[in-house]
Amino acid sequence: MYYEVMPAKRYGREGVLTYESDDSLLLGQIVEIPLGRGKCVGIITKKVAQPDFACKKILKVFYSKPLPKHLVRVAEFIAEYYKAPLSSAVGLILPNGVEKQRRKKKTEQMFGTEQMPEIALNQAQKNALESLQKAPGATKLLCGVTGSGKTNIYLKRAHSALSGQKSVILLVPEIALTGQLVRVFREFFGKKVVMIHSKQTEAERHLIFEEVLNAEEPLVVIGPRSALFAPLKDLGLIIIDEEHESSYYQENAPKYSAIRVASFIARELGIELLLGSATPAIEDYYLASRSDSLVILSEKAKEEAVKPEIKIIDFKNRDNFSKNRYFSTELIKSIRENLEKGYQTLIFHNRRGSSPLTICEECGEEIVCPNCYLPLTLHADSYELVCHTCDYHMRVPMTCPKCGHPGLIHKGFGTKLLESELKQLFPKARVKRFDADNKKGEGLDDLYDEVKNGAVDILVGTQTVAKGLDLPKLATVGVVQADAGLSLPDYAAEERVFQLITQVIGRVGRGHLKKAEVFIQSFRPEHPVIKYAVDEDYLGFSSYLLGQRQKAKFPPFTFVMKLEIAMKTEAVVLKKVRETVAALQKDGRLIVSPPMPAFHERTARGYTWQIIIRSRSRKALLEVCEGLDPNFHVSLDPPGLL
Repeated sequence: MYYEVMPAKRYGREGVLTYESDDSLLLGQIVEIPLGRGKCVGIITKKVAQPDFACKKILKVFYSKPLPKHLVRVAEFIAEYYKAPLSSAVGLILPNGVEKQRRKKKTEQMFGTEQMPEIALNQAQKNALESLQKAPGATKLLCGVTGSGKTNIYLKRAHSALSGQKSVILLVPEIALTGQLVRVFREFFGKKVVMIHSKQTEAERHLIFEEVLNAEEPLVVIGPRSALFAPLKDLGLIIIDEEHESSYYQENAPKYSAIRVASFIARELGIELLLGSATPAIEDYYLASRSDSLVILSEKAKEEAVKPEIKIIDFKNRDNFSKNRYFSTELIKSIRENLEKGYQTLIFHNRRGSSPLTICEECGEEIVCPNCYLPLTLHADSYELVCHTCDYHMRVPMTCPKCGHPGLIHKGFGTKLLESELKQLFPKARVKRFDADNKKGEGLDDLYDEVKNGAVDILVGTQTVAKGLDLPKLATVGVVQADAGLSLPDYAAEERVFQLITQVIGRVGRGHLKKAEVFIQSFRPEHPVIKYAVDEDYLGFSSYLLGQRQKAKFPPFTFVMKLEIAMKTEAVVLKKVRETVAALQKDGRLIVSPPMPAFHERTARGYTWQIIIRSRSRKALLEVCEGLDPNFHVSLDPPGLL
């Protein structure tokens, strides 16, 4: 018997290969195959007639139970839709080390007793649930303000799926949020809940994969985007929480959007995909509203919820900052009151480190990364300069590397500097910073229970603290510089700033305390994005942004492709870029932007320039890809252009 197999390892010609087997095999079975002089893992795609060429034999079958058929189709879809190597798509589905023999041991995943108590919904949630059930199509969007109880609707839909003996996948954007939702879901579904995330070891992920593959009962799998590939039989529902988050897009190869892949799975299986967010991605909002699959949940879940008192502080007016250059006088007063009452304060700033820019005051030389040629960030606690792109570290030089002058200055500020300032202002307060620089065991996901119970007085952090947290003692939120991302050269910059401000405002006023204050500090307090976010007016913002996007011909009105060209010298890359632009402009279906240096213009591989190509037809962009130099780097449907 002969079978086509998708290998998980790259070789000369990408695609399926044909092998012989003495045994009868099933679509989706995981096998070991010879490939070149070595061997690798692969997935059976179909049985075929004997070909007119000699075939090597399949070496081993790893599991008698095959992968669900939809996962085989997913690998093919990613390879086709994103023009990715088939082998890399297969690598998304199979866990690392799937060919290894593991010592069988019980994981911590399947535990507890099964529970199915009643999930209480208020009237607004009941209406939203009914609207979701009536909405046409497979993909549905729940646009619910923060604190409206979207989780209760997720629980209700999951309960319905499990009752019908169907499994559920719940995706979350951050590991820090995984643990919270796992706790909530385990309260209701006990041992049926399985957690998957990147902090698990290779062996742990492999053993969980085996448990899920061999499970006879329906399960709820919760985790970041990789959980989408859990080998669940009889999948009946996919839920994606905070669906607007960029973490659902995989930046490294194979590049893909978990939202788009989930939508494909839903259509393939004829099941529901429920997207939830207070600030949906504008493309998803536009498509859902046009297809009548948009459901609005505009009421807070708790009657005792308090509308936050929001104050916009003009950063340009230094009279507002008489006690400290980073924290307004009113914000400092609120923090002091919180400390007296045992309440918590959250300080949000979307920039890590102590200072993002180190320059010489004599010659103006900027200290940059030798690999990425991007500004190095000062981390004052370790007195190091760090590249937040490639993680290059160096000690702070005593003198300027160019002119030898000793007067290096550090400009700007990040979360480490803010943490230091707060400790000086409030020496008795328990201040804790949460960002990507936290060491293992010190992140928000590790310390969530302690933080929730009040072990920290002042939280300082980046996006980690802005999303999905429900802290009962949190009374005040301070956004240090709300407009920080508005000037980035990115068509999605305004959308991201709106989402972040809205999310961080939603951390207070959730019904736990009577006090709920938000301080928005900004150099551009009059900007419409700031005003829409402060008013929690997503519908007004979406109307504004769609108008902007339509004029500029950006998504959802076009498809976008980013083309990066890297060469050893600047002269050569400019010549190549100009030739490419001239050729592309001959195609009337395309809108070709002027070439520009990439965000990471200088790297170890040389100079990189980028070309942004737009079209109303995604097919036209795919056809462009076919004729490009294979050394060019292509991103289809990128999340922004940075």
